[in-house]
Amino acid sequence: MSLEQTDISRLAVVGDIGGTNARFGLVDLAAGRVEVTRAKGFKVRDFACATDALVAYLGELGLTTRLAGAVMAVAGPIDAGAIQFTNSHWTLSETGLRGLGFGAARLLNDYAALALAAPLLGDADVCVLGPEVDGQADGTIAVVGPGTGFGVSAMARDDLGEAVLSTEGGHVAFAPGDDVEVEILRHLARKYGRVSVERVLSGQGLSDLHQALGDIEGRSPSISAQEDITGLALAGDLDCRRTVDRFCAILGSVAGDFALGLGARGGVFIAGGIPPLILDILRFSEFRRRFEAKGRFEPYMARIPSRVIMRPHAALLGAANGIQALLKKG
Repeated sequence: MSLEQTDISRLAVVGDIGGTNARFGLVDLAAGRVEVTRAKGFKVRDFACATDALVAYLGELGLTTRLAGAVMAVAGPIDAGAIQFTNSHWTLSETGLRGLGFGAARLLNDYAALALAAPLLGDADVCVLGPEVDGQADGTIAVVGPGTGFGVSAMARDDLGEAVLSTEGGHVAFAPGDDVEVEILRHLARKYGRVSVERVLSGQGLSDLHQALGDIEGRSPSISAQEDITGLALAGDLDCRRTVDRFCAILGSVAGDFALGLGARGGVFIAGGIPPLILDILRFSEFRRRFEAKGRFEPYMARIPSRVIMRPHAALLGAANGIQALLKKG
């Protein structure tokens, strides 16, 4: 799409804003298919507020905020069209976006955007975990994943239609799957009190998990940063590998629990920034065994596919998928 030859009144901007990164892209509302162009990411720490990052993005393209609309996929609960981000100091509101000059504006939960993107993903956009099973055609799809936090959403589908479910499922209680995980729970409870899934399955969670396993095994880990743990695990460090193996196993249990809880017989998509980084470990881990290990419901679980989302900026695709309907309400 050449901006010089495009009527900017038919352009909209989409965003995917989390605790660490803010990504933006353009959508041509007159195009015949859902497509995001000019995608670019920014670090949250480099800007005082979300709108500063958005204006910087548009400025690099020679555009102003007077486009047809803006749809931002955001990490956290949206209340009355506004958000205080869970894992950063930023805030953002639909009113504030419209005040900048956008014709219409909507905030959308980031994992709701991923649920909107999931049906558009092709084989090249995902990596299959476990057996190649098709799942229930047009069945409900779940999206879960660890990054700065832990996100959960679903696309509920049946004969009557479909609807996106935005949730804060990452804050449900962590359920241990064996004696080691009971000790992990005890360790984290001493630090945090209540232990949610996000306390284990996130960037900080990986660091806390590494420390907990070290304490349980009578070691004092010298590594604490998530990037170091994953990097060393992939390089063959045994202590870090044990941590990442345990992370993958717990992720499998949690993903399977949400598949059951949401009735996601159409499949579970694993999102977030961490799974693609550890894919070489995740594919051969206990993930799928733990995903299916649901007692009497193992046959039910065995027919549910699980896939890692590998496509960059997938939430932008989801925001673009929902932009026409969202902007009609603006």
